[in-house]
Amino acid sequence: MIDVSKKKETERRAKAQAIVKLNEELIERIKEGKIEKGNIFEQARVAGILAAKKTPELIPLCHPLRITGIDISLSFVDGGIRVLSEVSGKERTGMEMEALVACAVSGLTIYDMCKMYDKTIEITDIMLLEKSGGKSGDFRRHIDDKR
Repeated sequence: MIDVSKKKETERRAKAQAIVKLNEELIERIKEGKIEKGNIFEQARVAGILAAKKTPELIPLCHPLRITGIDISLSFVDGGIRVLSEVSGKERTGMEMEALVACAVSGLTIYDMCKMYDKTIEITDIMLLEKSGGKSGDFRRHIDDKR
């Protein structure tokens, strides 16, 4: 594990995404609230929050962080659902892994809740979109609005 004790605490923020690709029939089923396991968006949101908090237990050598905010939002996009996560806190190291893990687990939760209807669901485009704070400064990915 990298020693971060000499690094300065700064406000840190990271934003990530995942895309869950679904067929149109399944998208309609979700919109109509006809998923047997319940509310997809709420379950995926809670799963993402819990996952972000557990990142050091899931990813070897990740530092436990004092997260002060986690926001997970889900929206329908062409061909599926876009998961966005934003994680923030005042720390000596970044929140990127927490944001990425939150998106991945939210996507996996959607898969779990929908797999009985379609086994071809794909979770794609898991990526860091933005980060701020720390020695390396800010980062912002340039992607088109369709993602």
